[in-house]
Order: sequence, then structure tokens, then C-alpha cells
Amino acid sequence: MTTALLIARRELRGYFSSSSGWIILAVLLLLDGLAFNAFAMAGEKKSFDVLQSFFYFHSGATMVASVFIAMRLFAEEKQMGTLVLLEASPAREAEVVLGKFLGAWGFLLMFLVLSLYMPVLVMVNGKVTVGHLFAGYLGLALLGAACISIGAFTSSVAPNQVAAAVLSGAVVVVLVLAWLVAKNVEGVLGDVVGWLDLFDKHYRTFSRGTVKLSSVVYYAALSYGFLLATAAVLGARRWRG
Repeated sequence: MTTALLIARRELRGYFSSSSGWIILAVLLLLDGLAFNAFAMAGEKKSFDVLQSFFYFHSGATMVASVFIAMRLFAEEKQMGTLVLLEASPAREAEVVLGKFLGAWGFLLMFLVLSLYMPVLVMVNGKVTVGHLFAGYLGLALLGAACISIGAFTSSVAPNQVAAAVLSGAVVVVLVLAWLVAKNVEGVLGDVVGWLDLFDKHYRTFSRGTVKLSSVVYYAALSYGFLLATAAVLGARRWRG
């Protein structure tokens, strides 16, 4: 675990030492603020509806941020030729993957913290419960964790960062649109496809201020599955030498 934390610290430092990390934060916060003013604050709405709209649109920014944050995890190492050093290190594959995931997730959590000023404005000028804020941000954190784990896997198999971003974006879009397929498929298969839905099935309840244990389990299982697959890819590379 100590090794994983050291790798996480190294990864987090890498985001802050490069201009790309700050650019991602600035651009996404700008777009998020514009969307908040244009859609969440548009018209006469109750504070609950404004906050629900904020979490709805903020989820899109969170998924996009996760894809761009995760694309460099392993693809950049391959491009720079430093992945060989990781493979030759005594650290286990699980420690490397966990460390890189925690570093990327930590950077995403900073993005979420910086966006707090928007719901706080709603709280100051209206009636918003702390429970709604907690549930919404918990949903965003879990959604981001799942998308980063997907990005970590695609970054481990893609030849470069652009390909990693495209692949992870495609997987996220497929999971987001799973509800469309589920609506047209009956029986057990339709239920399974519907349960795989990344957004409508599981995230919507968080945006409304409700925490469902089944959705927490879904995001945890999805993250674990993709991180496990990423460790398997690294293990296979190390075994091939």
C-alpha cells in the first residue's frame, strides 16, 4: 500500500507540474460555469431543481475530465519510454495500477472541490440541504472513479494518449447509452444491459439527493473490474518481457 501511495503522489505531482493539468482544470471549470448559468440558473426554479440541474450537467464535465485525466496514465509512459522502468520495478502490477488510479482520481476530486462554489451560491440564495450536496458529490466522485478506471485500461492497451482518449470515450458513451438498448430488449438480457447503464440507471438518483447502495456497488464493481483488467495487461507485458 505504501508503494501505491508513493506512485499516487508521483502521479499527482505530474498533473500539477505540467501545463496540461492546469489547462484541463481551467477549461472545464469555465465550461461548467457557463453551463451552470445558461441552463441550471435559467428561468424561475426552486433551489432543489437548480441543484439537480447542476449535478446533471456537472456529470458531463466529470466524465470528460476523467477521460482526459486518465489518457496519460500508461500511454504517456509508453510514449516517453518510461513504462519499461515501471515494469522492471519491484512494485507489483496491482500497486502500480492502484497508485496511478489514486493519483488521477485525486486530481479529479480537486476539480470537483473547485466547482463547489456553484452549489454554495445556490445554498446562500436558497434552501439546499447538506444531504443533497453530499449525495450529488458522492455520485460525481463514484462516476469519475469508474470513468478513470476505464481510461486507465484503455491507456494501458492504446499506443498513445489520443487513442486512449478516443477508446475510453467510446466505452463511456456505450455505457451511457445502454439504457436505449435496454428499452428495446426484453427479458433477462434487457435487465442486464439496463443495469450496466453508467448514467441514467445509477447516477440520476445521486443528482436528486438520494444514495442507493446498489448504485454505489455498481460503480465500485465497475472500477474494480477495469482496474483488475489493467493490472492483467501490465502483468502480461511484464511476463512477455
